[in-house]
Amino acid sequence: MYIRGYDRVLDKVYDFHSKIKQEDPEKRVNLIRNFFLRNEGKLTELIAIINDFIGFCNSQYHTYDSPIISDAAFDGLRIVRDDLLTFSTSLTGLEKAIADSVGSAPAGIFSQVVHARPMLSLDNTFSADDARDFVASVYRFLGQMPDGSIAFTAEPKIDGLSMSLRYENRKLITAATRGDGTTGENVTANIRTISDIPQTLPDDAPDVVEVRGEVYMAKSDFLALNAQMEAEGKQTYVNPRNTAAGSLRQLDAKVTASRKLRFFAYAWGEVSQMPASTQWDMVQTFARWGFPVNPLMRRLSSIEEILAHYDAIGLERAALDYDIDGVVYKVDRLDLQARLGFRSRSPRWATAHKFPAEQAFTTVEAIDIQVGRTGALTPVARLTPVTVGGVVVTNATLHNADYIEGIGNSGQRIRALDHDIRIGDTVIVQRAGDVIPQVLDIVPEKRPAGSEKYAFPTKCPVCGSHAVREKNEKTGKLDSVTRCTGGFVCRAQAKEHLKHFVSRNAFDIEGLGTKQIDFFFESEDPSLTVRTAPDIFTLKERQEKSLTKLENIEGFGRVSVRKLFDAIDARRQISLQRLIFALGIRHVGETTAKLLARTYGSYSAFAEAMKDAAPRHGEAWNELNAIEGIGEVVAASIVEFYKEPRNLDVVERLLREVQPEDNDTTTIEASAITGKTVVFTGSLERFTREEAKARAEALGAKVAGSVSKKTDYVVAGPGAGSKLEKARELGVTVMTEEEWLDFLSA
Repeated sequence: MYIRGYDRVLDKVYDFHSKIKQEDPEKRVNLIRNFFLRNEGKLTELIAIINDFIGFCNSQYHTYDSPIISDAAFDGLRIVRDDLLTFSTSLTGLEKAIADSVGSAPAGIFSQVVHARPMLSLDNTFSADDARDFVASVYRFLGQMPDGSIAFTAEPKIDGLSMSLRYENRKLITAATRGDGTTGENVTANIRTISDIPQTLPDDAPDVVEVRGEVYMAKSDFLALNAQMEAEGKQTYVNPRNTAAGSLRQLDAKVTASRKLRFFAYAWGEVSQMPASTQWDMVQTFARWGFPVNPLMRRLSSIEEILAHYDAIGLERAALDYDIDGVVYKVDRLDLQARLGFRSRSPRWATAHKFPAEQAFTTVEAIDIQVGRTGALTPVARLTPVTVGGVVVTNATLHNADYIEGIGNSGQRIRALDHDIRIGDTVIVQRAGDVIPQVLDIVPEKRPAGSEKYAFPTKCPVCGSHAVREKNEKTGKLDSVTRCTGGFVCRAQAKEHLKHFVSRNAFDIEGLGTKQIDFFFESEDPSLTVRTAPDIFTLKERQEKSLTKLENIEGFGRVSVRKLFDAIDARRQISLQRLIFALGIRHVGETTAKLLARTYGSYSAFAEAMKDAAPRHGEAWNELNAIEGIGEVVAASIVEFYKEPRNLDVVERLLREVQPEDNDTTTIEASAITGKTVVFTGSLERFTREEAKARAEALGAKVAGSVSKKTDYVVAGPGAGSKLEKARELGVTVMTEEEWLDFLSA
């Protein structure tokens, strides 16, 4: 089945290569150019097909001892692939482009690997107070833990490329990049060239284990590589991290092998049998198995020890032979890690304490206004290019009109009175890790004579609608953000809404990136125009009836168009939380969308409840506000969305094309409280409020912040007040903590 999917292209490639292999290199380049333009449209897709098939052949041969083609045919296939890669390098500088980009290999070159356990990112902290808050939050969540009783590990945060290495029966099977955390790129062949990484594990290792860590390039190796490139008259590389990422994404493993990549192990994914019970002992186990682990890792008990180690690593940073951008703290005991669990994107039991930001001076050449999907007008400073922290910065956000004036979100001054930001100013630009660059302050003595204050627009620069700062009904203060009032009439908002709709955590439609959305949105051809979300799902039907074929337009092609339509069709069924998030309702992020999906269960129930809540009083409104994590501002935003006829029209047309699934409860542990609504009140003594909520939600309950007729249980601790009284008034079942625990264990 797999082979038949590629045999037409492969046969054509074999036949073509046999005809041109005797030609001189210059003529071969021209012949290859004509071949791929005539037959496949995109060279990277042709290379991807061949490389994917090579990977499949390798897997069958090495993993399953079941070769599917002869050695001669396999060698010939690699020659074809290498020939095409050589051509692509000479034509477009593909290898250099890969090496100089951060995490951006040409789409489709590597097959995908779904991680058995997601590779989540860490929350960041930027100060000693933030680190103290992290430690305090761990104690608050767990409760009843004496001070100093929880140990933490602290280790340098390597500035490299995250990698997951899967071993089965103690043999390396696959190696995958982090990707989007759920799905990564299969770079197994290249990883096998890194001497730091064992190909086999000792006999006492588990049958299945995923070792995770960071691939990096040592500073000394980076300098040696650049010296070699310079001696050969080639362009040098920018920094070790980008070079490591590009080296790992080479189609030819020999190139990767020549780059001297290294590896530090520090985490794990799926493990069939845990060999240790603490973070520290797991890392020591990795060392015993032959993996390099960081020698600066320590196990510490107090925040004072943690911060002292952070300072010590910071002082040693410049002398290290590898780049680091902070220190990672983790709760040491794995059973405590399990109790703490995860937020939507990151673990509660770990954080990355970043080093101070790097700064540089540059000039503001212009201030442009960008209009987002919610109508927010965001000023962006166009800067004279400057290198900050190894990255060339040309743009920096100015946030809003107040920030330009030097005023913070709470109305306080964040810069001196006359330090407003103007075009022509010399400014201090800061960049911390992967944080978006920002302008901190100006250099007043370098301000050009005659410069004028920046006048923030009162009309949308895209559609001309009024741009206003809304007033907070409760405080009477103006919102810090200026918004276009045009709604979907504003092309900028409509276009940004589409980009949000197809984004990774929404509908996640592969092949519909920023460039493609811009093309479809701006097209005036009725068979190609995409202005609202429903238009995406009618595109294929319109194309079938049209004489203007997408595959004939530059930048597309038969293969990419087929993949695009397949990706769109694959999203005609979508989870409820993804649909709610994709609607782009202001203030509704992934976490809020998940809460709404869990509470209402189906889209019809959700939409009906939002319409019923429109008067902002009554049972539906109270139920919406009672959802733990949703306040009045968010509730009002959702209700306003469902009061707008244009929004309802878009949603109605969308639902003719897609089928939202009811909320998935298959991963929730079935229990007596599955689907029930619980309210915790009073001072809980047996567990913390956060832990109680997390446990109840894990068992399928909905945790609310207030008591209503729909409340099933109220768990009351000492000091319970109005919520307890209302529960008794409504006849809601009330339990003590002891009764609640007995009920759960029954």
